[in-house]
Amino acid sequence: QAQLVESGGDMVQAGGSLRLSCAASALTFDRYSMSWFRHTPGKEREFVAGILRSGGRTFYADSVKGRFTISRDNAKNTVSLQMNSLKPEDTAVYYCAATLSYSVSSTWGSYDYWGQGTQVTVSS
Repeated sequence: QAQLVESGGDMVQAGGSLRLSCAASALTFDRYSMSWFRHTPGKEREFVAGILRSGGRTFYADSVKGRFTISRDNAKNTVSLQMNSLKPEDTAVYYCAATLSYSVSSTWGSYDYWGQGTQVTVSS
């Protein structure tokens, strides 16, 4: 059974940085495009960033562009999200997701596997 496990969530002050990681197992990682989503209670789940299979192209939500960087290491079956200049509105549970599609989608339901999430809290 394929599994995605996120780590790195924490509480940080506004302006700070965090690095999230997602470790994949039981899947052929380099066949999957990977994305990060986030969810805050009372809001819809939001696409944050995505990266294609080879890592050659990345995609970002406007709200995080220039502050967040997604990367992947196909040798280690991991995808990371470097988050800088964090804002209180970045507070959410962050999830990684995997899709066999060549491209990434901003739609949660389009993915084949999802992790359990890691909490990020940014205080003002």
